[in-house]
Amino acid sequence: MRRWMMEFDLESHRPIPVRYELRYVMLRKLMEGEDPLPDIQGRKETKRDVIRAVLSNTHPYLISREGTGKTRLAESLAKLLPPVPKIKGCPYNCDPKWPEEWMCPSCRHEEDPEIELISGKQRYSRIQGNEYTHEAKLLGVKDIQAIVQGGSPTDPRAFIGTGVLRGNRGVVCVDELPAIPTKVQVLFHPMLQESKIILEEYAWERPIDLFFIATGNPTGFAHVNRIPEPLLDRLELIPMGLPDEPVEREIMFRERFRVYDEFFQEREEAAAAEPLYVTPASLKRSVTAPWWIVETIVKTARYTRDCPNIDRGASIRGSIKALDHTHSTTEMRGGRVSNLGDAIQGLQLALRGRVRLRADLIGFDEREGELMSQTARVVEDVMWYAVRDVGNRVLAGFEGDRRALPGEVEGLIAARGRITESLGEFPAVTEALALMDEIGPADSGHLVDGLEDQLRSRVDGADPEVVEEYRFSALELLANALMATGAASYPDQSLIFVPRRMET
Repeated sequence: MRRWMMEFDLESHRPIPVRYELRYVMLRKLMEGEDPLPDIQGRKETKRDVIRAVLSNTHPYLISREGTGKTRLAESLAKLLPPVPKIKGCPYNCDPKWPEEWMCPSCRHEEDPEIELISGKQRYSRIQGNEYTHEAKLLGVKDIQAIVQGGSPTDPRAFIGTGVLRGNRGVVCVDELPAIPTKVQVLFHPMLQESKIILEEYAWERPIDLFFIATGNPTGFAHVNRIPEPLLDRLELIPMGLPDEPVEREIMFRERFRVYDEFFQEREEAAAAEPLYVTPASLKRSVTAPWWIVETIVKTARYTRDCPNIDRGASIRGSIKALDHTHSTTEMRGGRVSNLGDAIQGLQLALRGRVRLRADLIGFDEREGELMSQTARVVEDVMWYAVRDVGNRVLAGFEGDRRALPGEVEGLIAARGRITESLGEFPAVTEALALMDEIGPADSGHLVDGLEDQLRSRVDGADPEVVEEYRFSALELLANALMATGAASYPDQSLIFVPRRMET
């Protein structure tokens, strides 16, 4: 018997949603300098977007041609999950500490049930989508034997769950989502929106706890159906291309026929995994986005709705997810305060599937990856206007030495790591930063969290490294504002992020 099975402490166990488990494990590995997805070679941008989505508790939708490793990536996420207890024999993985209303009909009336532990790999369910995929494959079928023995056809106990229900408390991968008929795809909507499954025939609504990941071929492949807009709005589009030649050669050697690695090593890895005893406090974010970053994100999302290059602008969910992904990007680099570089990463992931470009910007035979790159360029162009307008708000209230400000900003950016101790030598910047501390977000005070409150009020004991990050983020905004208005031109832009304009 595995050691963790003998030592598992049910009293200390606290059920948490699987998406929080993934976030906790992923963030811990990043902090320890480990690659959270070592099974996927190359494709760094894809992996970073998937990690970003996991940290933001959102659902990846991997787009690429066949044979690029999409399914393997989904399996790698499941392998990150720790062992958890379930009621023994339950096909839906009911947690013994769940409230009764969360339990399946069979477990609901169990008193002092026997438990067993299931590994991350056992918490993985894959649904292969095709034109014949229907409700029964996704959710379940009637138990004919139970009905023959006198059970009511509308009794939930006369129901055998499949697909999604088998992946309860785990990772559910839907391969080739666009191959599934559109009228069937809508069944996923309440799962992602409300975390529940609705079985109207049985008058049964039950909670579902899953991390959903979908894959699909690019538009133009056979058997590609339209994905409903409400469902697409709840997914993060992530392109996944083929690896470079050296990486493909490495994969060839790694994936060749191997008896030991294929059979025994995976079991040793599963045996080494241990349960998590996680508290809600350990799941909270410890990063902040200053008001100017929040305002930049809000304006960028809103400006996409008026941009002449965009037919369909971002939804409100696009704004929400952009801020989430910005926070996640800050966490990924080990930072505490978000900057414009973090914001562009968050915006591009969040808006990639939530904006539609003008038709004449898209080539007739444009590949999906090129289309997404074009979308990223448009989003960055829109962000330039947002940064300019946020910066103008600061400059409009600045009453200090405007001629000295550009040079002082450049000098302090070059002194990154020593900004706070050098401020006394730069009076114009000091005045501008004090103004930024005072301005705050317009009618959005609730978006400023405790960490920024501490920084803005200069409470004694604030972490000097966090203060440095906060000041650098402000300086970066100032530099962009000065460049946008023509008041400065910094030839060396390697130290800060500057949104690129599209060529006209």
